[in-house]
Amino acid sequence: MRLAATLLVAAMAILFVATLRWPDAHPVVPWLRAFAEAGMVGGLADWFAVTALFRRPLGLPIPHTAIIPEQKDRLGDTLAQFLKDNFLTSTVVARRLEDADLAGVLGRWLAQPQSQAPLPNRKRGLAPLVARLLDALDDPEIARLVEDVARARLADLKLSPLVADAIDTMVDKGRHDPLIDAGIDWGLATLSDEAPTIRDMVTERTNWLLRLAGADESMSNSMIGAVQRLLVEMKQDQWHPVRLRIVETLRQWSFDLRHFPETQARVEGFKADLLANPATAGWVSGLWQAARTALVRNLNDDGGQRLGWALAAVGTRIEGDAGLKRSLNTALRRALVGLAHDHGDAIVSLVSQTVRGWDAATVTEKVEEAVGRDLQFIRINGTLIGGTIGLGIHGLALLAR
Repeated sequence: MRLAATLLVAAMAILFVATLRWPDAHPVVPWLRAFAEAGMVGGLADWFAVTALFRRPLGLPIPHTAIIPEQKDRLGDTLAQFLKDNFLTSTVVARRLEDADLAGVLGRWLAQPQSQAPLPNRKRGLAPLVARLLDALDDPEIARLVEDVARARLADLKLSPLVADAIDTMVDKGRHDPLIDAGIDWGLATLSDEAPTIRDMVTERTNWLLRLAGADESMSNSMIGAVQRLLVEMKQDQWHPVRLRIVETLRQWSFDLRHFPETQARVEGFKADLLANPATAGWVSGLWQAARTALVRNLNDDGGQRLGWALAAVGTRIEGDAGLKRSLNTALRRALVGLAHDHGDAIVSLVSQTVRGWDAATVTEKVEEAVGRDLQFIRINGTLIGGTIGLGIHGLALLAR
């Protein structure tokens, strides 16, 4: 386009010289000379104007030329201020986002049909990113933070109602019976194993006269047999009074855990002792490390498949829940408005500093590549319009004479 514009000015110059060479060749020659002369002036003037934007015409130090390279810092500041005033103010961002369905866009992207096809690469790429982020969390400070948060949550947790609910559920569903049976079996086995010890204790506490009569042996056998019969009856009879007494005791303990502060204090004291145990801190820390390692391994091993399904489930939920979508839209809009308010100046500064960091030749090249073609059309139009104006002036001059 630069060559075309230059050739057009050259054509005007050739036409002008020709009209000077043969001034009386035809009555139209004066008109052609006026057209060519004004066209040369218009073309050269626009060449000067276009060239002055990017460099000094003919290398001459003419004032107010090479405007873009000389004023690039001011142009960068002006562009940055324009962006701030028209795009990055809280009011403008809020107005732009007023009717934007950001949650819908997010939900539809996440819920794109998965079926049995491989995940799209753009979703698959999330898995390595998440894996790297999780892997980067292998830091003692983060582990301590997780431990502190877990410890605080456990400290705030009221253990008494949970224990009471567990007892009630266990009794209501009959899950206490296997525990009682196990206790009975343990009692029978222990009684059998410790029978010699029991006989020795009875013998030690029986006087010598009764021992001569064999009363200690009889008393020991009676005691052991009575306890064994009681335990066997308890195991065979689900409605045995002792078993019912155990159930009643469990119910009473559940009631006390719900309503009596002294009972609750004993359970909460046990929880406090448990939290104070160094082994608990090691368990929480190990739990965090194990969870992090497992997540990283799964994300790397399945290529993000599980993460993709999880994201798809989230997207489907967003699309199907109008209330959730409305709340999410509100949260996203507030977040973006907050970003514009908090970081708008930083973004503007980034633009300004980037432009300032460019050298003059880079700025000139970028702008000239962007608008150079249109600027050459200005030269062409200037040449043709100048020639047309020359014709008009020549005609007016003839009328005036």
